[in-house]
Amino acid sequence: MNVIIIEDEKPAARRLARLLADLDMEVSTMLHSVDESIEWFQNNPHPDLIFLDIQLSDGLSFEIFDVVDVKSAIIFTTAYDEYALQAFKLNSIDYLLKPIDDEELESAVKKYKNFKPENRKISVDFNDIKNLLVNPLEREYKKRFTVKVGQHLKIINADEVECFYSENKGTYAATSDGRNYLLDTTLEQLEEELSPKIFFRISRKFYVNINHIGDIISYTNSRLQIKLKRFNEHEIIVSRERVKDFKLWLE
Repeated sequence: MNVIIIEDEKPAARRLARLLADLDMEVSTMLHSVDESIEWFQNNPHPDLIFLDIQLSDGLSFEIFDVVDVKSAIIFTTAYDEYALQAFKLNSIDYLLKPIDDEELESAVKKYKNFKPENRKISVDFNDIKNLLVNPLEREYKKRFTVKVGQHLKIINADEVECFYSENKGTYAATSDGRNYLLDTTLEQLEEELSPKIFFRISRKFYVNINHIGDIISYTNSRLQIKLKRFNEHEIIVSRERVKDFKLWLE
C-alpha cells in the first residue's frame, strides 16, 4: 500500500508517520505545502491513501485538487470543528482531529482497509467541502450545564467556564468564580457540544475559553503557555501539534 502525508508541520508529520509504522503502514512520501504537493502529483503515481492536513502554510490543501485530478482515498487530519466535517464525511473519506489519538488513527486505518475497493477512482467534490469550511453549518451549541452539588443541582452557564479539563478520569469545569465542578461527560463529548468560536481544545487535557485568557507566553519546545484570569491550579500548555491551529483560532 502506497501512503503519503501532506502536512506543513514537520514534527506532526513525523509523529503521524511513526504512529502509522506501528500499524505496519509505511509512509513513502511527506509533503509540506500546496505547491510542493502539486509538483509531486504531476510527476508521480498517485498513492492509495493520503493523510491530508486541510490548512497548509501556503493555502488550503484543497487547492491541490484544483490542479490535480486526485485518484486516492483521503483521511483528513485537521483541527476544524467535528460537526462541520460530519457533513461531508463520505464512504471514501475519514478524518482525525488534532492532536491525533493513536486509537482513533488505528480505527480510521481499519475502516479504510475494510472498505478499500480495488481499482476505483475516488470522487470528491472539494468545492462543497471548502464552502462548508468557509460558511460552516449553523447549529446550536450548549449554553449551560447542570452539576450536582451535594443534594442540589446547580446551573453553570458555558460563558462562565474558563476551561474544561480532565483529571483522574473525571472531567471538570473551572468557572470564573474560582470553583471546579465535576461533570457527567468527557472531553470527547464536549468536542461536539462547545462552540468552536469560543472554546478550543489545546491538548488532550484542556479546553479553554477565549474570553478568559489573560496571557499567552512562549514555552519550551515551540509550545505556548496560557494564563487564565482565575484558574491557576494546573499549568496549561498548548501542545506543539496544536500551536499553529491555536494561533489561527485566536485570529
